[in-house]
Amino acid sequence: MELNSKIYVAGHKGLVGRAIYKTLKVMGYSHIITRSHKELDLTDCNAVDDFFSEEKPEYVFLAAAKVGGIEANDRYRGDFLYENLMIQTNVIHQSYLNRVKKLLFLGSTCVYPKNCPQPIKEEYLLTGSLEYTNEAYAIAKIAGIKMCESYNLQYGTDFLSVMPTNLYGPGDNFDLEKSHVLPAILRKMYIARLLEEGDSMRLLEHFKQYPLTGIDSSSSLKETKVALKKYGIYHSDDNIRVEIWGSGSPLREFLWSEDMAQACVYVMNNLSFLQIVKNFSAFNANEEVRNVHLNIGTGKEISIKDLAYLVKEIVGFNGEVFFNTNKKDGTPRKVTDTSKIKSLGWEPTIDLREGIKRLLKYLTGNKSFHFEKTPS
Repeated sequence: MELNSKIYVAGHKGLVGRAIYKTLKVMGYSHIITRSHKELDLTDCNAVDDFFSEEKPEYVFLAAAKVGGIEANDRYRGDFLYENLMIQTNVIHQSYLNRVKKLLFLGSTCVYPKNCPQPIKEEYLLTGSLEYTNEAYAIAKIAGIKMCESYNLQYGTDFLSVMPTNLYGPGDNFDLEKSHVLPAILRKMYIARLLEEGDSMRLLEHFKQYPLTGIDSSSSLKETKVALKKYGIYHSDDNIRVEIWGSGSPLREFLWSEDMAQACVYVMNNLSFLQIVKNFSAFNANEEVRNVHLNIGTGKEISIKDLAYLVKEIVGFNGEVFFNTNKKDGTPRKVTDTSKIKSLGWEPTIDLREGIKRLLKYLTGNKSFHFEKTPS
């Protein structure tokens, strides 16, 4: 990409799209095209057709998607399948019709089978059954991978796909009913620490910025305590306890969203479909091309239990953490094999401890705020 290239970032208000947009700006790219959902409904094929015909972007980062946690994915299966299929189909097809030079499609590691070998290699795609709760979302993302791959083979396009691991970072979702595990644990620990400190002013400021059902500016401390029980934060006169769903045994991998953005820009600038095919012998004896997508992650994993205690330490919460084993654990282990992207020249720079510290600063809105205590 040239610094004056026309670059469309689809989904620029989401976690990854926001980071990609920021990264491009910092690097000096001057012609970045964005549209909010209100301005452009990507599920509307006619609207997407008009947009591409008018703007004629040269490069496309397809980070737009309908996303959510385990409960949302399971409850709204039809919505997740339909909306993601429509978004991908419209953007990828119009990119082909309007001769986009290169497109980068962002998938998810949930595309891999629930019980595939670990660490997860790209070639494990479509080798087994998916995890049930996010099956609809995963099927949509698999379709996006295969659409990019198929258009490349049939039309000679250069549409690449990357599979990010669990992401966290600025712009994350801290809604305790919908957020993913890391931001949810961080927020719960932060609220618990404020309760521990008796910092009612900061609690009020926090709930103004991040509202919770049952809590508003007029809520008494007693009413707040009652409402917080719904979210797994229990406050008695002499004890504060934070609940974590599941046994804590599942292993997960986490990547800072701005590292993911750097990876996306690196892939766009330095790699091509044909190069990846050639480098990793995607052609087998029958001339089949498969699994040309790339995993993006750290290749490092941590148990949910250890994650909870790491967050507890960083936040400086002194109360009790307990694990509700009546709640589902999900997939026991999910860590990516990132050897391909590393061999192509990219590696992450932000480790998990540093990332959590940065996310805490983002959550508090105060870059100088720091709770972590020095171990005795």
